[in-house]
Order: sequence, then structure tokens, then C-alpha cells
Amino acid sequence: MPDSRWPLIAGASLLLAAASALADDPERLEADLRAMFGGHGSVELGEVSGALLRSRATAEDLVFETDEGERLRLARYIVNGDYDSPHEVILEGLRIEDSLTELPLMSAERIVLGEPSRAVFPLYGDLVPEDVSFGSLAIDDLVIDLASELAEELFQGAAFRGSEGRLTIARVRGESLAHDAIGMLEITDVAGTGQDLGDLGAGSFTLGSLRLEGLAGLDGDQEESLALLALRDLDIASDRLVGTLVALDLDGDFGDGSGGLSLEDFRVDLARMIALAPEEERTRLRMASNVLTDGSGELRLDAAILGNWEEEGGRSILSSDSHVTAHDALRLHFDIELPMVLPDGVAPADVFADSELLEAATLLGGEIHLTLADQGLFARLATLGAAMEGVTEAQYIEQLRTQAQGFGMMFGAQVQSILMGLVDLLEGSASELAIDIALPAESNLATWSGDPMGVPDKLSMSVETH
Repeated sequence: MPDSRWPLIAGASLLLAAASALADDPERLEADLRAMFGGHGSVELGEVSGALLRSRATAEDLVFETDEGERLRLARYIVNGDYDSPHEVILEGLRIEDSLTELPLMSAERIVLGEPSRAVFPLYGDLVPEDVSFGSLAIDDLVIDLASELAEELFQGAAFRGSEGRLTIARVRGESLAHDAIGMLEITDVAGTGQDLGDLGAGSFTLGSLRLEGLAGLDGDQEESLALLALRDLDIASDRLVGTLVALDLDGDFGDGSGGLSLEDFRVDLARMIALAPEEERTRLRMASNVLTDGSGELRLDAAILGNWEEEGGRSILSSDSHVTAHDALRLHFDIELPMVLPDGVAPADVFADSELLEAATLLGGEIHLTLADQGLFARLATLGAAMEGVTEAQYIEQLRTQAQGFGMMFGAQVQSILMGLVDLLEGSASELAIDIALPAESNLATWSGDPMGVPDKLSMSVETH
């Protein structure tokens, strides 16, 4: 007859085995933390403990003094789940400071690493070693001193690294992060100030959000690629650029047949920038600003440079419906449709990644429609040109018309018709210039680039003004 105590004995044995395994986790955590910093400075640890009813190991009050004079403080380092394959690692109260002045170099309230490749990984030195990866990332209330060596390491290649200033980020979220690729990374509510923000000079900026997806090639072993970049609500105020941007979207993944760049409501405060410029440059800059903005001092831009691929009957069709608008100045619209046969083994997405492949494609004709619409710029250009030449506007326009006719004699009737159309825009007798181009049935870009002067004769072109 079976012993009725067997379930109790088995259960107790399993509980004791689990407790024994859990008891090892704090010891392993302490040993790994000490080993991680070993040889690079001194390490102090407070209480290191485990949890009986759940797989958790916690180390508290970690202090690491580097040989270079920096101090890392960490309130808690928590490993949840199986120590050899953790569910998550949580860091609370992270602070890196100068050990002499105790000034903060970086701090973060909370960092949560989901499905890390191991329980303990470097918190100092190499940011993401090859053997470290994370399924997800969440950081709250990140603050970084831009002048620190840590910022130099964090922002390799960034324009503002090494600047005297401060960067704050309210939230960072990420997915599938490794040393060579990032599945997704999004930063939200960013603010920065600095004395040297690269090409921007001294100043400050705020950013609503920046999201990256499908970033690969970070280790340099392969070409870098980016599937998506989405930027929202950028505001810059520096001594070289003062402006705002509502949205910028870059779709770099042409595997679905489409992609491109769009820019929404980019505004540049030229008047304020001119006031900050050296006095000897202000007259020239103010003249250019008046021409571009009709005296408002604010340049506004919208743009969409978009491309699409379609496969049809053994051929590829590249099309684009794009525009660039400088408000109160001009609008450029171009509509392109180019059927072609790509070289063997080349996919449409490959062409967008490497434009040289397009030169080897066989073009099967195609059409290009360009429209230039004046929104006030050309009249101001005519006034400025006449003033600089010391003649009347009518005399200035006539000079340009004569020059356009001369270029036509040199480069042909098609070039002449384009130049004459531009003169009509300057004169005000037309507000729009439309150019329609039909390509020959069998050609490629490589042969055209070898004889650029002969290109107009190989095209069927019509030019109209309205």
C-alpha cells in the first residue's frame, strides 16, 4: 500500500530544492557584480538578498569608484526570473558622478531591461558588448552632462558630444536591442542646452519624440540601414539656427514598394538669426531674407520626396509624386514614372539602397513632369537684380532675355525654352513653368552621364508657361 505521506515528502523536497537554488542567486549576483568591476576600481555593496516565493535576487546600495575619478551609485540592482535566463533586470536610482566634486554626470530614476541575455552586464565602459542583448528597454528620467567622457561614449558621432551642457530625456523605450542592430528605439520629451551643439553653436533645443525602427549595421560589418525615422515637435534656439519643425518622417524600408522623406511645417526665424549674426554680415543676410520671406523674416518649408515601385509584366516601374514648397516664395512639383528592367538579381529595394544600381538598369521610356510655381519669389528677385545692376526692372528683364537667347544658340532650343520661361516668371507675365519630358524607349543613365551636353537632344521635351 503506497505511503500516504509521499505527496507531502515530494512537495517538501521540491520546495527545499527550489529554496536552495534561490539561495544561490544572491551569491551569484554579488560575485558577478564584483567581478564586473574588478580591476577597474573599488566596489562596495550593501545587502544582497533573495526572495523565497519568487525568483528574485536584489543587491542594494552599490558604489563603484573608478580609477579615473568617477563614482557610480545604484540604489538597487534586481534580477527577476531564472538567473541564467532572466525575465527582466531592473536598475533603480542610477547616478554617475565626479568623485571629487560629486557633480552628476548621468542619472536615471529607473531602468528596466526585458529578457536580457544575462543577469549582469557592464554598467561602465563599453555600452553594448557583442554578447549582450535585450528584448526590451525602458528608462525614465534620464539626465546626462554633455561635457563628460560618458557623453562622449554615449553619443559617438553626435554633433553635441563634448559640449558644456545638459541633456534630459523623460522616457526611453526600446525593443530588440543588440550591439549591431536596434529593432525599435523611441525617446520622448527631450531637452538640451549646450555651449557647443556642433553646427548649431551655443543654445538649446527641445524635442517631442524621436522614433527609430529597423536600424542595422551598427558594428560596421555591413552598411548601415534604417527602416523608419519619425521626429516630432523640434524647437531649436541657438546662435546659428532658430526654428521649429512639426514633423519629419523617413521611410527607408522600400521592401513594401514605397518610401521616402516628408517634412511638415519647418520654420526658420531668419530675422532672429540675422540679429545674432556678426554686424558686418547682417546687411547681406537681411537682403536674402527679404527676398525669401517677403520681409516677414520667417522661412516656412514643407516637402515630400516620395518613391514607389511596382512590378508589372517582367518590368519595374519607378514613380514619384513629390513637392517642395517654400511658402510665399515658390513651389516645385515633380511627377515621375519610369518603367525599366533591372539587372539580374537586383530587387527594386536594392536600387534605393544603392543608387549606382539604377545606372545599370535599362529604361523603357518614361515621363517626367516638372512644375515650378511662383509664389512671390521671382518678382522680388527681379527687383533685387535690377537694384544691384543699377538699372530699371524692364531693362534688367531685357538683359536676361537676351542672355537666354544666347544660351539657346549654344545649347539648343529646348534649353532656350526653359530659360525663356524663367524670364517670363521674373517679368510677371507667367506664374507657372511646366516642363514635360519623354524619355527614349531604350536607354540607361550611365550612357547619359557620359555625354551630358547631348542629353537634351535625346529627349522629347515641351515647355509651357501659364
